[in-house]
Amino acid sequence: MSTTFQLDTATSRANPTPAPMKRLTVPQIQRRKFEGRTENPLVMLTAYTARQAQLLDPHCDLLLVGDSLGQVIYGLPSTLSVTLDMMIAHGAAVVRGSYHSVVIVDMPFGTYEASPQQAFAAASRIMAETGCAGVKLEGGQAMAETIAFLTARGIPVMAHVGLTPQAVNALGGYGARGKSQQEHEKIVADGVAVANAGAFAIVVEGVLEPIAIALTKTVEVPTIGIGASAQCDGQVLVTEDMLGMFERVPRFVKRYETIAETISGAAVRYAEEVRARVFPGPEQTYQPK
Repeated sequence: MSTTFQLDTATSRANPTPAPMKRLTVPQIQRRKFEGRTENPLVMLTAYTARQAQLLDPHCDLLLVGDSLGQVIYGLPSTLSVTLDMMIAHGAAVVRGSYHSVVIVDMPFGTYEASPQQAFAAASRIMAETGCAGVKLEGGQAMAETIAFLTARGIPVMAHVGLTPQAVNALGGYGARGKSQQEHEKIVADGVAVANAGAFAIVVEGVLEPIAIALTKTVEVPTIGIGASAQCDGQVLVTEDMLGMFERVPRFVKRYETIAETISGAAVRYAEEVRARVFPGPEQTYQPK
């Protein structure tokens, strides 16, 4: 969907005028992989707010409104408590804040596993109430029927195999997947099943690198790695992890900045100036003429 909702930029700091640019589409993303190869790897980051979307949008092909917002934004212990209403509210904000990237919204735990019909009810709400381009759901062969059901009804689906955080209790933790030959074969089979069901791309998370490479070579749709391999057709990270907002991050994260230190340092300086009655100064106050 190419529609971007804008507020009056003269009155809202949150909505600067975007540069002219046409939004990418799901078919364009899928066509980036041609004859088994993606010359220009796909760039994907998470976004949860309109302002974050504005900053990331010009540099990304896709923005993922991930259910990781449960931990990053709400301080929840896992993604399992994230609700459909949460995802819709943040998804709509990211669509409003972007004009170039394909926006994909995670389907939260418990909104799609019971049946294809349940999944369609939740996915259609997400699409209609956010204006996003598609949804993402976790699971391999078990979700193939659901993916086929959704795609046949006009809902683009990004699949997610390997380490699937919503199944963390069943998996026994967040460790890398594919250490046994049986699990290796299952992950590849999961990827093939969701691709054949109609998924336009597949997130491959937390797997041994040979598995990610094998799956990327096997399926015709793009793979997007996170803790997988540079040989995937694209990459995704949680933006706050990449920016250094947290002390602890997964092993596969590369920190490109130390934003937490910047914020903390600014807060220290602000607090010092307030306590010294230095702020606000003449430049920040209104004086009689």
